[in-house]
Amino acid sequence: MNRLRELRWQEQFSVKAELSRKELAKRTGISISMIESIEIGRREPGIKTLIALADYFKVSIDYLVGRSDVR
Repeated sequence: MNRLRELRWQEQFSVKAELSRKELAKRTGISISMIESIEIGRREPGIKTLIALADYFKVSIDYLVGRSDVR
């Protein structure tokens, strides 16, 4: 899911600190391996994972999965 990678990189530059997969996992409660698998397209996230990521980045789930360009 490219949006997840984009959001993680945008977060990195907005706070001047790297938001690694490890840090995102710590902040959201999602495993590092799940975040990696989602980013490279190996796994599809479940609804709880989508909610956690959308809440963290303050975007809609539709934006996160690429169904909308409106955050």
